[in-house]
Amino acid sequence: MRLPLQRPDNRRRQDFIVSIANSASVQSLDAWPNWLGGLLALVGPEGCGKSHLALDWAAQAHAATVADPATIPNSSRAILFEDADRRLDDEVLFHLINACATDGVSLLLTARTPPLEWNCQLPDLRSRLNAMPVALLHPPDDQVLAQVLRKLFRERHIDVAQDLIDYLLRRIERSVPAAAAVVASLDEAGDAQRREINKALAREVLETSPPSLNLFMS
Repeated sequence: MRLPLQRPDNRRRQDFIVSIANSASVQSLDAWPNWLGGLLALVGPEGCGKSHLALDWAAQAHAATVADPATIPNSSRAILFEDADRRLDDEVLFHLINACATDGVSLLLTARTPPLEWNCQLPDLRSRLNAMPVALLHPPDDQVLAQVLRKLFRERHIDVAQDLIDYLLRRIERSVPAAAAVVASLDEAGDAQRREINKALAREVLETSPPSLNLFMS
């Protein structure tokens, strides 16, 4: 019988692993509140850690974090707007950027694509997006992904050999969600089959995993 144990929160800042793939962007984020113009766009592919860093910043800055930017309180001195490139509203974003210049508001945007590539119709917004400072997060490199895998196994009280980590690094999608999914799958398979979690089990799990898990490298 598997107990419904609570897993540790993986989105604490001390749990974010810094490497050459993300160190410059982390430094840019940590420069707050001295961002140029009070703005920063945190850009990177899914699973690279944008939300991890952004939510930690929001907690430190007491930022308003809202799904609908039109509902942001006027009294907010710091604002987090996630997935800005997929929820772009020209008028609202133009207002938020202007608030940074005129009212001293700090604005952190997260997105998968740089502001230069966002589709907008307002010429004034276009010029502001073109000039917006960008912190670019790259997909996790081997150093980051290996540490993430070890941490995820450790949280489940599983000791694994280095050859398993090396095997997974060559085969799973390069993202934290993929690492979490494969560790969970291995834990469940090892428990169900009463087997050691090793390379042989990992090979079986990866070969039989449903496509929805997105475990394999594309």
